[in-house]
Amino acid sequence: MNTRTILLLASAITTLATGALHAADKHIGVGAKPEPGAEMIIDGSREMLDAKWTYWQGPRFASSLPIKWKIVDDPVDKGTCVMTDDPAAAGGKYGAADIVTKKAYRDFRLHIEFCVMNPRGNSGVYLQNRYEIQIQEGDKTKHGMGAVINESESPYHAFNGLKQWNSYDIVFRAARFTDGKRTEKAIVTMYFNGKKVHENFPINQVWGGPNSGVDGGNDGGKGITDTPQGLKLQAEGHDVRYRNAWIKELDLQEANTDL
Repeated sequence: MNTRTILLLASAITTLATGALHAADKHIGVGAKPEPGAEMIIDGSREMLDAKWTYWQGPRFASSLPIKWKIVDDPVDKGTCVMTDDPAAAGGKYGAADIVTKKAYRDFRLHIEFCVMNPRGNSGVYLQNRYEIQIQEGDKTKHGMGAVINESESPYHAFNGLKQWNSYDIVFRAARFTDGKRTEKAIVTMYFNGKKVHENFPINQVWGGPNSGVDGGNDGGKGITDTPQGLKLQAEGHDVRYRNAWIKELDLQEANTDL
């Protein structure tokens, strides 16, 4: 065996070991424990839902407080979870009853678990209420499950399937600005059910127009502003459930979001 072959093997072993290490990390994957310094934002209780979330009152907002999302039994394990069903969003009317954290965030580490109950079930996790990480069963396109919507490929292979819990572990770095102009795009790294699917992926814009999120109606979604925003979850009239969500504020000086 020559030196080059030995080096290649060593590199492959290191890569596999690192991947296995992340997969076994107690802070990554379904059931992950909060990292030190993280804040729980969904624990399956009505108390936490009302304390830490409110509706995003965008141009299509059609619901009213208190939040109409339901607290229901966990379909897999003991306990309760949050269900997206809100009458105002019936028929896929996104933006009518989306919820957003009362607290705004710039850079952060997020863990969130979701369960899609029915075929084509649709919701979404919006980083800074701008950039959507898609949740849509059955869609393997750039508009599909696990995609940085309309920008990345869908890592559908990592999806656990209907009526099973899935997890997104995300590190997000907000766009950077100089004299009011964007000089660095937002970037994201994500693990989907313990598998790394996006690494330092640059996000260009907000998709879906003004009903989708902050800056969606600003220069066709390309006019990103320099403002921290809350984490948003989308209601589209489907039965998608959330549990075990926590978030930790970061200050990422360098343009690197790798876990």
